[in-house]
Amino acid sequence: MRRFRRLLQFARRYRGLLAASFGAAVVASTLDGFSFALLIPFLRSLFGLDPAAASPTGIERILDAVLGWIFGPASGSTALPKVGLLILLTVVLKNVAAYVSTYLGIRIQEGVARDLREAFYAHLQRLGLAFYHHTKGGQLITRFLSDPEQAKLIVSQALIVALQNGTVILVYLAIMLSLSWRMALIVLTLAPVVVLLLRPILSAIRVRYRTLLEERGEMTAIVSETVEGARLVKAHGAEAYERRRFETRLGAYRDQYIGSQRIALLSHPLSETFGTIVIVLLLVIGSRGAWGMRPELFIAFLAVSLRLLSPVKSMSQFPAIAESSLAAAERLFEVLDLPPEDIDPADAPSFPGLRQAITFDHVWVAYQPDAWVLRGVHLQVPQGEIVAIVGPSGAGKSTLVDLLPRFIEPQRGAVLIDGVPITGYSRRSLRRAMGIVSQQTVIFNGTVRSNIAYGDEANASDAAVESAARAANAHRFIEQLPQGYDTMLGERGARLSGGERQRIAIARAILRDPPILILDEATSALDSESERLVQEAIQRLVEHRTVLVIAHRLSTVARADRIVVLDGGRVVEAGRHAELVAAGGLYQRLHALELSDIGG
Repeated sequence: MRRFRRLLQFARRYRGLLAASFGAAVVASTLDGFSFALLIPFLRSLFGLDPAAASPTGIERILDAVLGWIFGPASGSTALPKVGLLILLTVVLKNVAAYVSTYLGIRIQEGVARDLREAFYAHLQRLGLAFYHHTKGGQLITRFLSDPEQAKLIVSQALIVALQNGTVILVYLAIMLSLSWRMALIVLTLAPVVVLLLRPILSAIRVRYRTLLEERGEMTAIVSETVEGARLVKAHGAEAYERRRFETRLGAYRDQYIGSQRIALLSHPLSETFGTIVIVLLLVIGSRGAWGMRPELFIAFLAVSLRLLSPVKSMSQFPAIAESSLAAAERLFEVLDLPPEDIDPADAPSFPGLRQAITFDHVWVAYQPDAWVLRGVHLQVPQGEIVAIVGPSGAGKSTLVDLLPRFIEPQRGAVLIDGVPITGYSRRSLRRAMGIVSQQTVIFNGTVRSNIAYGDEANASDAAVESAARAANAHRFIEQLPQGYDTMLGERGARLSGGERQRIAIARAILRDPPILILDEATSALDSESERLVQEAIQRLVEHRTVLVIAHRLSTVARADRIVVLDGGRVVEAGRHAELVAAGGLYQRLHALELSDIGG
């Protein structure tokens, strides 16, 4: 019930449309029942029956009152076409009202789906990087695209259809009670049996459908991975392996879907079979003349009873739709309920800039309990200094620099700028003062210009963009692209080489003009010529800035003002290149290993 109330919160802004849709549904349902009630005067006129021969029922009194002032005194032959015309008019008006109700329902449900996606996407932006480290992208895509499609049904379409069918059932029951309360009582007495039959089915549907959504997410994750890693898959001849992996997951999804439908589809035959039993029972009773029903009343009662089967079946399917919708909503709320980590108080002050030094004050970081990546690292970076951070893989280099823009937070210790903890500043203003160039350069599916002038610099002038590109050694290759700066780069910058992507990233950082710069393996995996061009661009970029450089190639950091060596999450050495080589420690061994690799 709590999940349903939360979903209704997303429909609150559409309460006007909901009221109009509900109103149109009630009108359509009432007219539907009225059209069947008109069978009584139609049959009387058709067979020339005299209503005065027996005491009229309640519904007959209402119809006679309405038809009396519409038609006046008329014989059966003259009243028949008028009654038929009234039935036709009633059916037309009913369908118009049903169309309006359904159309408004579609507008509501699509609005709710849009709002769910907006809320989900906005919340993703507020979650920390740790969430993305342990969550599969395919699962998020499924929750973003598929789950709102399913969750929206209960908020609008299913509710409107349920209301419409519920109104039809109430109208028909009122007609049936008026025609024969004894026979109507049979229907009312046996109806709860349907609910008892469907209860175990509904609980099984909820469990099955949630598992089905999880399987869909896993399948999407595999597709996402193989598309992104297409080059690696082909290079290793792993097409058959990936195909088998996908087919296994696809088969599991198929089996789960068939299993869920096998259970869900039981509600229809059970309700229809039970309804048919009730109709047959009514036929037996009516055909024997029990309780003295007149022929036209019995035919009308039977017609209403048969018509009642459709809304009853639809109502019996509503709980199944509701359970599948709530299962989808539950997956959305699991993410929406995660505490946001990447937001600041409204009154958080802006970062005033670096004047003296950055201090990592005995910071400890762990991604899992007691699995420390950094262990009491203490490091001070004076303003204007270039500090290189080196060490073997897994030493904690990237984790250390991720603390500065607050991508992650230390479990112990603090990061200070000019003696003030950076947690006291707004993240946006803090990150605005930093430029980050990493090995995994992100290029968006847009133009060269939009990729350089990204984020805070989206409105930069063409001259500023070109100047940044020139400084990054990127202007020459950009001019050679088909549309120059207006060339679409494709997904993940597929039209560019690795070195060209890096120079676009450097141009992005130059345009940002940050006082603090973080270079995380910015020149790794590049050929010699690309590395030379990138290094030239980096030399221009680091001028007059405070720089933290991470590099595996020690030759690229030899000219740093200071080199800090990490090992096992601790600072084990610090100094200039020549000093560390002469000291004979870990840095010297790494340097010797690099020289031997070059020589070999």
